Amino acid sequence: MELKRVVVTGMGVLSPAGNSLEEVWTNLTEGNCNAGQITYFDASKFKTQFACELRSFDASSFLDAKELRHLDRFSQYALFTARRAMADSGLDLEHEDLTRMGVVWGSGMGGVRAFEDNMLDYYRNDCNPAFSPFLIPKTITNIAAGHIAIAFGLRGVNLTTTSACATSAHSISEAFNYIRLGKATAILAGGSESPIEVTGVGGFNAMRALSTRNDSPATASRPFSKSRDGFVMGEGSACLVLEEYEHAVGRGAHIYAELVGVGLSSDAYHITAPEPEGKGAELVMRFALEDAQLQPSQIDYINAHGTSTQLGDIAEVKAICRLFGEHAYHLNISSTKSVTGHLMGAAGAFEALVTVLALVKQQVPPTINHADDDVDENFDERINFTFNTPQSRQIRYAMSNSFGFGGHNVAIIFKKSE
Repeated sequence: MELKRVVVTGMGVLSPAGNSLEEVWTNLTEGNCNAGQITYFDASKFKTQFACELRSFDASSFLDAKELRHLDRFSQYALFTARRAMADSGLDLEHEDLTRMGVVWGSGMGGVRAFEDNMLDYYRNDCNPAFSPFLIPKTITNIAAGHIAIAFGLRGVNLTTTSACATSAHSISEAFNYIRLGKATAILAGGSESPIEVTGVGGFNAMRALSTRNDSPATASRPFSKSRDGFVMGEGSACLVLEEYEHAVGRGAHIYAELVGVGLSSDAYHITAPEPEGKGAELVMRFALEDAQLQPSQIDYINAHGTSTQLGDIAEVKAICRLFGEHAYHLNISSTKSVTGHLMGAAGAFEALVTVLALVKQQVPPTINHADDDVDENFDERINFTFNTPQSRQIRYAMSNSFGFGGHNVAIIFKKSE
């Protein structure tokens, strides 16, 4: 069977680095991190009291009061980016077969705020079970995909992935495979997450996964630096319009990049810790290269998962060095989580979007917050982590890595549009 080619024709973003493609790229390349004191609740008693919140998002600018009451924040974020991506794609839905257009969306945690609010009301009111009829529709992780489909009348594939921090990378993978098998012409793929809540911060604190650098939030996320002490929680959403190549060309669409390969693997090792030697990470990158029919030497840039945890960063770099061999010293690696924090279930889609922008701009965004006296001896000094300053270079193929609790791994490869 001849597989269809798949391209990116629209993108929408909502992140701590900005709410437009231009704003995101500027803040990433200039290293502007907005991490600061948590404002959503009183975090003064928590070991971690800061996060990368959305500082300039107003849902009431595009949703009416009734819609706001019925949507948890992660669904609001999803609708915002889906609308932006659809507009960016230029698709004219009045002249499309909507049974061949769909949504593959992901969220790792779903409606955390809605769940917390209803449970707090329950216990504050003498366990009176007067739950909101919208509790379940606001909480379940698949509801964002449903809202997006309803908003545009998309009647094709509609499903949700949940695989922790690999969630929205899996969404892109599923959409990619569905289109190249000829089952759809276009799919809105991505993910959204709003985890900066009591349960999210409290739970990850209990696991000792978060940075506790409360005195310097903006420098707390420091992937690949010796002094890293955990990830910084972020939130947001990203949406990519994936489209069958011939369909996109036929309507004269602007093509950002081509999606040429994906890899999926499992560590099969531990519920939270990565396999120490990065065997699952190496395998998933190898699978992606095989799927794209590429050699390791053809990859120019890797947007690393790079969470700024001690074990995770080491495992990923070990995997890259083994798989890429000598070429590991000739490609660029960077972790944009140093700027945005970790968007959890939305991270894979956001970082895929950033990888596409790197291809468009022919520039590698930096890994910020690294000091010359903060070198981790676990890493070969020849590795180019693109510390602190963006680097312009020829980028034809770029890879984005996403790894999630439970050992879920995804690698995605994009090709520069020609």
